[in-house]
Amino acid sequence: MRFGQPPVQLGRRRRLDVWAIVATVLLASVFPVDLFPGGPRGQHGSDGQLSGKQGQVLLVHVPLKGQPADIAGRFLNRRVPFFQGTSGPVGLLGIDMQDAPGTHELSIEVTDAQGPRRLSYNVLVIKEKYPVQHLTLPKDKVDLDDESLVRVKAEQEQVKTALEGVSPERFWEGTFIEPVHGTISGAFGRVRIINGQARNPHNGEDIAAPLGADVQAMNDGVARLTVDHFFSGKGVFIDHGLGLYSMYFHLSDITVRNGERVKRGQVIGKVGASGRATGPHLHWGVRLNGARVNPYAMLALPVSQVLSANQ
Repeated sequence: MRFGQPPVQLGRRRRLDVWAIVATVLLASVFPVDLFPGGPRGQHGSDGQLSGKQGQVLLVHVPLKGQPADIAGRFLNRRVPFFQGTSGPVGLLGIDMQDAPGTHELSIEVTDAQGPRRLSYNVLVIKEKYPVQHLTLPKDKVDLDDESLVRVKAEQEQVKTALEGVSPERFWEGTFIEPVHGTISGAFGRVRIINGQARNPHNGEDIAAPLGADVQAMNDGVARLTVDHFFSGKGVFIDHGLGLYSMYFHLSDITVRNGERVKRGQVIGKVGASGRATGPHLHWGVRLNGARVNPYAMLALPVSQVLSANQ
């Protein structure tokens, strides 16, 4: 992951744009609008409508009385767990950076005192405009040798396996925080065209910061995996429960162990340039039930609206 430092103003502008988008989206999700008032339950979109851009996070509030015995959602073949909020079940719905634009169904299976039933929401996925970067590099700087290729594939499988686990408990509490202060590159979703060939989009955000600066956990969780990988260098994967993971790459040092419980704001490592990096920075990524989302979307979640003080 190569890194360049754009002007501070660009990073701040993109960050403000993300906050504005998420704030608009979440109003729709906390106060859903019925598409077909009085329509039969379970009909496609009969229980409300949501909308958000690729890479964003929706907070879905289901206004049910009491706590259901079981509730789970499904969106584009991804499971959406729910937890109990102050006035009903709440779920975090991640829109992947490459989910197809258009309307898709969020179906929710509920079992409570009324018995089992199905709720249906329409989710409008809006296309995000990601930056494109064209690079021309020497062939030996792009193509991996056989030994490195074997290593990279093994590391990819290790990460895939780790991210497939879904802890039934919600570990995170309260608002989410930025892991380090610095220059935000606006790299999330950026597509690189290297020597004429498109590469995978950048699935996190890069934050330039001084070498050795503290990197903090964005919220409570469990350090599920600490690594030293070919591309991402030294990294930490934190499980925040219910399918939410945060990732911190290119570290110079790791200060937590696998399986360790961590608190929001706890130092988990130091900013570095390990792996494929051209300068000290933090690559910060978030996966939400398999969806690659902009990590800054987490900071704008209005969790205080749906969580009581003792949650």
